[in-house]
Amino acid sequence: MLTLTVILPTYNRLSQLKLVLTGLEEQTYPLDKFEVIVVSDGSTDGTYEYLQNLQTPLQLRPIQQQNSGAAAARNTGIAHAQSELILFIDDDVVPAPNLIVEHLLIHNSTDEKVVVIGPMLNPPDYQMQPWVIWEQEMLYKQYDAMREGEYRPTARQFYTGNSSLALEYLEASGGFDARFKRAEDVELAYRLHDQGAKFVFAHKAVGYHYADRSFESWFAIPYAYGRNDIIFAHEKGQSWIIPYVAKTFLWRNIFIILLIWLLLDRVRLSRLVMKFFRATAKIGHQLHIQKLSKIAYSFMFNFQYYQGVSDELGGRTLFFENVKTTRREIIAWKKQEKANQEKVPA
Repeated sequence: MLTLTVILPTYNRLSQLKLVLTGLEEQTYPLDKFEVIVVSDGSTDGTYEYLQNLQTPLQLRPIQQQNSGAAAARNTGIAHAQSELILFIDDDVVPAPNLIVEHLLIHNSTDEKVVVIGPMLNPPDYQMQPWVIWEQEMLYKQYDAMREGEYRPTARQFYTGNSSLALEYLEASGGFDARFKRAEDVELAYRLHDQGAKFVFAHKAVGYHYADRSFESWFAIPYAYGRNDIIFAHEKGQSWIIPYVAKTFLWRNIFIILLIWLLLDRVRLSRLVMKFFRATAKIGHQLHIQKLSKIAYSFMFNFQYYQGVSDELGGRTLFFENVKTTRREIIAWKKQEKANQEKVPA
C-alpha cells in the first residue's frame, strides 16, 4: 500500500531532474511505499522520453502535458495521486536521504491538520550565482528563526520545493490557481490557513536547492510577488495583506524606505539607480566584499517588490496613503496600550 505520492513538475531541466530522481532512489524510506509522479510541463529536451525508458527502483509515473506552468502541472499530479499524502518537490531540489522519513514523522505524530515545510539548503558541491546566494541567505534567516522558535511558520513560508500535506486538504482547497506563475504556492497556503491548516517546519527534512536562474529572471521575481500580493488581497479575500505590506514597509531599514520614496513610479531614475546597484553588487562580489553585494541585492529586491505593489494598487500616491494610514493606526494602538498600562494599579 502506498503511503505517499511525490509530485514533481519539470520543464526543460533534465540534467537537474536526474539528480532529484537519484536522491529519491536513495531515500531511507522503502521505495515501494511511495510513488513518484513527474509531470513534464511541455518539456522539449527529451524529458518525457527519458522518463518513459528509465530503469529505476522507484514507483515512477511520468506524465506529459502541454506547457501550462508549474501550478497546472502540480494539479495534474494531484489528480493522478494514489495515496493520501502528497509531497511536493521541485526539479532543482535534491532530497537528502531522510527527507521523506522526516516529513512522515511529523504527519504520523499528530492528528492536527498540518502542512509540513522542509528547508531548501545550499548544496555543498554547487556554485550559485551571487543573486541566488543572497536569496538563499534570506531563506536561511527564516529557517534559523523558525528552528529557534522566534516565530512560527505561516502560509508565507509555504514553498512547493519541499512541502507535504494530506491529499484531502488539497482537494478541499481546490488546488493551485494556475493563473499565477509566481507565488501560486503561497496563495494556496492562504486558503489552507483559512481552512484551519497548521504549518510546521521540519528542519531535518532537507532538500538541496540547485537554483540556477539569470539575473533578469531573479530581478523579475519580487515584482511579480508584489503585484500578486495585492491581487490576492483584492480578488482572493486576503484583505489583511495590504496593511501587512504597509506595516512591514515601515519596519524596513531607513535607507530602503528613502529609496522606495525616491524611486517609485519614476521609471528613468529607477532604471539608472538599479544599474548602479547591479554594478555595485558585481564589484562587491569580484572584490569579495560580500556585505556590499548583499546591500545592493537587498535594495534591488525591495524596490522591485514595492514597485509591483504600487503598480497593482494604482500608483505611488495610493501606496503611500496606505502606509500613512497604517502608521497612524500603529501610533493609535501604541497610545492605547500605554493608556491601558497606566490604568493598571501598582
